[in-house]
Amino acid sequence: MVPCRCVRTSESGNLVRAAALQLSPSPPGISDVHLHELEILGEVSLEKERYYLSMQRTWERAEKPEGTKEKGRRRRLRVCVATCNRADYSKLAPIMFGIKAQPENFELEVMVLGSHLIDDYGNTFRMIEQDDFDIGSKLHTIVRGEDEAAMVESVGLALVKLPDVLQRLQPDVLVVHGDRFDALALATAAALMNVRILHLEGGEVSGTIDDSIRHAISKLAHYHACCTRSAEQHLIAMCEDHSRILLTGCPSYDKLLSAHRRDDYMDIIHSWLGDDVKEQDYIVALQHPVTTDIKNSIKIYELMLDALISFNKRTLILFPNIDAGSKEMVRVMRKKGIERHPNFRAVKHVPFEQFIQLVSHAGCMIGNSSCGVREAGAFGTPVINLGTRQTGRETGENVLHVRDADTQNKIYHALELQFGKRYPCSKIYGDGNAVPRILKFLQSIDLDEPLQKTFRFPTVKECISQDIDHILETQSALAVDLGGTNLRVAIVSMKGKIVKKYSQPNPKTYEDRIALILKMCSDAACDAAVNLNCRILGVGISTGGRVNPHKGVILHSTKLIQEWSSVDIRTPVSDTLHLPVWVDNDGNCAALAERKFGHGRGVENFVTVITGTGIGGGIVQHGELVHGSTFCAAELGHIMVSLEGPECSCGSRGCIEAYASGAALQREAKRLHDEDLLLVEGMSLKKDEQVTAAHLISAAHLGNSKAEAMLQTAGAALGMGIVNILHTVNPGLVVLSGILASFYQNPVQQAIRQRALSSAQGIHVVISELEEPALLGAASMVLDYTTRRTY
Repeated sequence: MVPCRCVRTSESGNLVRAAALQLSPSPPGISDVHLHELEILGEVSLEKERYYLSMQRTWERAEKPEGTKEKGRRRRLRVCVATCNRADYSKLAPIMFGIKAQPENFELEVMVLGSHLIDDYGNTFRMIEQDDFDIGSKLHTIVRGEDEAAMVESVGLALVKLPDVLQRLQPDVLVVHGDRFDALALATAAALMNVRILHLEGGEVSGTIDDSIRHAISKLAHYHACCTRSAEQHLIAMCEDHSRILLTGCPSYDKLLSAHRRDDYMDIIHSWLGDDVKEQDYIVALQHPVTTDIKNSIKIYELMLDALISFNKRTLILFPNIDAGSKEMVRVMRKKGIERHPNFRAVKHVPFEQFIQLVSHAGCMIGNSSCGVREAGAFGTPVINLGTRQTGRETGENVLHVRDADTQNKIYHALELQFGKRYPCSKIYGDGNAVPRILKFLQSIDLDEPLQKTFRFPTVKECISQDIDHILETQSALAVDLGGTNLRVAIVSMKGKIVKKYSQPNPKTYEDRIALILKMCSDAACDAAVNLNCRILGVGISTGGRVNPHKGVILHSTKLIQEWSSVDIRTPVSDTLHLPVWVDNDGNCAALAERKFGHGRGVENFVTVITGTGIGGGIVQHGELVHGSTFCAAELGHIMVSLEGPECSCGSRGCIEAYASGAALQREAKRLHDEDLLLVEGMSLKKDEQVTAAHLISAAHLGNSKAEAMLQTAGAALGMGIVNILHTVNPGLVVLSGILASFYQNPVQQAIRQRALSSAQGIHVVISELEEPALLGAASMVLDYTTRRTY
């Protein structure tokens, strides 16, 4: 018999199990001699129990043949989630909770192996039990030694044990995370046993042996849930079938984006670091060995500890992972007395929810953990990445690399540069909607399709699979339009298509308005991510009044929107959605909409004039919007065309808006109606019907001379104002937008012919073809500038 390495199990059991074992035949493939050997080793009860649990499930399925199922109802998908260590559990737990919350669609099996079951690494399987998950299988797969040979032996031991577990559980899909050697054993066993594999976080590049393991798992996996667009493109370049790749974001972001603003964060900081520690006045350190360069990684670790001791700040330092070289690192830590040092708190494990708080409020994070380049970026926490372990990963502005960390002074200087800073939040690795996408992806798996993988040759570049329902490829913007009556939110695609629009009455108070904006935006973003296959890149806000677009502040509002002056609208929206936000007034947004989607495309200099309840607009010069020194450029409605004239809403007299706006025409219509001079033959007005500008226009069309005279005056005033604009900025095009645009086109052209300089008389006046200029303009701010890292 070939000698094998066995793990002794407990001899606990009960009489019922014993009786069942005595009355049952030996499992197939296990001879009586082998059973006797297993009994000597104390493992027969475990082996037989596994076998009979497997048989019981087979009998249950046999008792419910396919024909007895309800028509049209597919059976639950049996998903096995395998977790190997504390780090991958933080990514897998949100998925596990999501699967558990849908018992009608999924059956969850949990497999625990690797360092979860080792006391020196915190026995972290207990936190899985505390999260109320039933662990179906615990596999002791780690061979201690913490060197290269031990890693190889651990993979071999896992491969010996995994077939029995997979045969017992019979999962439809095995979910595997990341790039650990334990995960490689899982993927190898599952692939050889024809179990479908969903691999999380494939396609990423970190610069160590982890890359080789990660890419090997990706080649074994049947489905991929990746975190970034670059990772997606790497998988496509590796010839993976892009119809089986889902760009989800990192599942841990679902938890950390919503949970890091807890009220009790100071209690958590004090519990781990002491009652005298203040927010942003401590360091989190987490350094792992680099298995391809163990000697140098231990040297860097020693230099990091020396720098931290000299820097003299309270530091929470976590033990390294179980990779080769970790034993030497722990030895260095103990040699320097870190566990007894008053400035250090050395721990084996911190629960993820608390770890979020500690990283979020730290003055700095140092080491080479992927947490520094992934999770810490979501909070803007400054990070110092030491060595080459994360060299290939995408990072935010918050990460300072010290790749050649060969002296204590270099690391100390990096601490001086980074400690206490705050950076813009980065969402490179997720937007908080990964789990709903992954669950939808799992439900779309067709178990009847061939299991054999297909590869796409040759390498596919820039492949966008927009026609596949579960791939979220439609890059979109969230557009908000704050009008005097309604608050509207829309999801707008890159091509200017309004995918979906939401509308609510605009509340009268600041508090109610902000609350409604945040709720509508959050609901729309979730709808876009889960149901509409749209990826929201940012938020654009259009509002009436004068706006400082650089700070996202509404300086002065129109009278139609109350309690809306000196309002910072960017901060609450950005903090809630974790997205970049742009703000501008509705006139400028109309010009931006024309520049991107309308008559202004390809025109360097043009003016847009909005003719609605008020008169507004935007000026584009050399392809850029003109804001002016105090952000009141293009207040076109307040160009004076008469020294004496009707009073304007701005407090002056003789403005274009006082003559030609919808409000001005309504005012004149009411005056005529009060004098019984409005209605002519063919017109009628109901008892409670409100008089509007439309009645004035109808009366003019039906021959009312007084109405005609008023409209001629309005048209002449607008035309004179536009002539002034032509003589001031000399645009190449004038675009009329709004409900009165078609009525004013001829009067404006006539005024230009009569009053403009000869060199300006050839300028075209066109009517906008855009139905929603404010929303499209708000969206264009996002779609044009999302590549900028600051705004």
